[in-house]
Amino acid sequence: MNLAHAHLFLNHVPTIGMIVGLGVYATALATKSDDLKRAGLAVLFLIALVAIPTFATGTAAELALEHTPEVSKPMIETHETAAFVALWFMELTGALAWLALWQYRRLSRWPNGIMAAVLVMGLVTFGLMSRAANIGGEIRHPEIRTGPERAAASAAENATPDPPLARVIGDAMVNLNWGWPASETVHFVGLSLLFGVVLVVDLRMLGFMKGIRFSALHRLLPWGVLGFGINVVTGMLFFIGAPTNFYVTNPLFFWKLALILVAGANALYFTVFDQPWRMEAGDTPPMVAKIAAASGILLWVGVIFCGQMLPFIGHSF
Repeated sequence: MNLAHAHLFLNHVPTIGMIVGLGVYATALATKSDDLKRAGLAVLFLIALVAIPTFATGTAAELALEHTPEVSKPMIETHETAAFVALWFMELTGALAWLALWQYRRLSRWPNGIMAAVLVMGLVTFGLMSRAANIGGEIRHPEIRTGPERAAASAAENATPDPPLARVIGDAMVNLNWGWPASETVHFVGLSLLFGVVLVVDLRMLGFMKGIRFSALHRLLPWGVLGFGINVVTGMLFFIGAPTNFYVTNPLFFWKLALILVAGANALYFTVFDQPWRMEAGDTPPMVAKIAAASGILLWVGVIFCGQMLPFIGHSF
């Protein structure tokens, strides 16, 4: 099994996941069920996390096909651009979904404006994800093309295609003298913000700072999510700037992505579940909260370790 196999598995998850997430969410809005709203929003947030390795493994799949003559390179590049655009809409949808969950905890009611934005963004994202998935399927399965799609694909294969959007942005970042250093600086700021909030919240869950109730620390969570968002954006700039130098050919990078997925899911515990929210000043955290907190710290330390070691030990695998 290689990363191209991983992409074949993962590329179904965003589209199917969006169907499930939007279905649960729409049902929740219709029935006014708080539990279903939380479930639907959580699914959308998780799909946003999964979309990151889905896009990254797509580059590995492209490298595996670059010497296959029957595969259309223009179609691959069209698919790459469609997937890149869909990725950012998905990340924005996931961020809005998490924000709605956080606001519900803070206000004890659902923020109507954000809830409507999640639905609209989710529908747009589903359309973009479906388009990217459809183009991806046509790369190796021309028999599924309809008449107009067959004509468009034939025209694209015979034309000189524009470079994929991700590569245009990546080349601009690499060619700018200040592009990479500036992104590294912003990445470090985002990481400090993220890990600082993780430490404060998780140490409270481990029994430290007992004089602080969790609802007070809960206000810090958006800053941690902001740091995570900054790292996603700058990390993706690094990836599209040098995808084959440090990332696609480096197994340590995919360990980092796997740890991010689990750490992101771990963060939902402190947003969705009631146990930590009910903790007042002086309360001893339950064992489940302690396990979630300890694992959260270990997961993010693992993410940081993998990121820092990418240039040094990843290529020795």
